[in-house]
Amino acid sequence: MIKPEKTINGTKWIETIQINAEERATLEDQYGIDEDIIEYVTDNDESTNYVYDINEDDQLFIFLAPYALEKDALRYITQPFGMLLHKGVLFTFNQSNISEVNTALYSALDNPEVKSVDAFILETLFTVVDSFIPISRAITKKRNYLDKMLNRKTKNSDLVSLSYLQQTLTFLSSAVQTNLSELDRLPKTHFGVGADQDKIDLFEDVQIEGEQVQRMFEIETQVVDRIDHTFNSLANNNLNDTMKFLTIWSLTMAVPTIITGFYGMNVKLPLAGMQYAWMLTLGISVALIVAMLIMLKVWRKM
Repeated sequence: MIKPEKTINGTKWIETIQINAEERATLEDQYGIDEDIIEYVTDNDESTNYVYDINEDDQLFIFLAPYALEKDALRYITQPFGMLLHKGVLFTFNQSNISEVNTALYSALDNPEVKSVDAFILETLFTVVDSFIPISRAITKKRNYLDKMLNRKTKNSDLVSLSYLQQTLTFLSSAVQTNLSELDRLPKTHFGVGADQDKIDLFEDVQIEGEQVQRMFEIETQVVDRIDHTFNSLANNNLNDTMKFLTIWSLTMAVPTIITGFYGMNVKLPLAGMQYAWMLTLGISVALIVAMLIMLKVWRKM
C-alpha cells in the first residue's frame, strides 16, 4: 500500500506498507526508483545498513525492529524497515507492517521539534530503538516468574516459556547490537557530514538509547541462561534421584524373588518338612533386604 503524500517541513514523504508488484512498478515509473533498490529495501532477510549512492545522491537506511509472533507468549523476531532519500523525497518501507515502526514514524511527524527530514529520520530511529524497552521489561517480569517456579514443581509449560524467552532474546539482542553498530557509524557517513549542533545532539541521544537497550538485553540474556542452567541441573538431579530409587527398589525386590524361587523348586529341600518353613524363608528374605540396605547406606549409595 502506498499512502497519500505527506510533507515534513517542505519535504515530501511517501509511506509504503506491504507493497505488491503493481505498487513496486508505480514507484519505479512515477518516482524513478531503481528496481534493485526496491528489492533490497523490501527484503525481509536484510540486516541493518546505510548506503549512499554518490551518483544519484540517494541515501538508504535499513534498520531492524521487533516483530511479534505471539505477543502474549513473548515470541518475537526482528524484521527490517527502510527509509530512502531519493531526489529530495523521503520514502519509507515497512514491508512487514511493524506496528512499532508505524508508531515511530507518526510520533516523529507529530513532534514539533522535528524541523527537517534528517531530524525526522533520527527521531524515528530513536523511537524504534526505544520500542525494545517494553519488551525487555516484559521479559524481566516473565523471567522473575520462572525463577520463582524453580522452588516448586517444574512443568513442561515453564520449560517451553523459558525456551521462548531464549529465542526472543537471541533475535532481539542481535538486532539491538547491529542497530547500535550502525548508529555509531552513521555520524561518520555522508548523512553526518556538516551536521549542526541539533543534529549532533540527536545522534548522541539515539546512540545513548541504543547502548542502554543493549545493556538491558545483555543482562537479561545472562540471567535467562543461568535460569536455564538451573532448570537443567534440577531436572538432572530429579532424574538421578528417581533412577536411584528405582535401582534400590529393584534390588530389594530381587531378594525375595531369589529366595522364593529357590524354595519353589519341586525337589527335596532343607527345612521343607517344617510346618512354618514359609515364615523362615520370609525372615531370611527380610534379613537379606535389611543387610543389603545397610551395606548400601554404609557405601553411601543411598
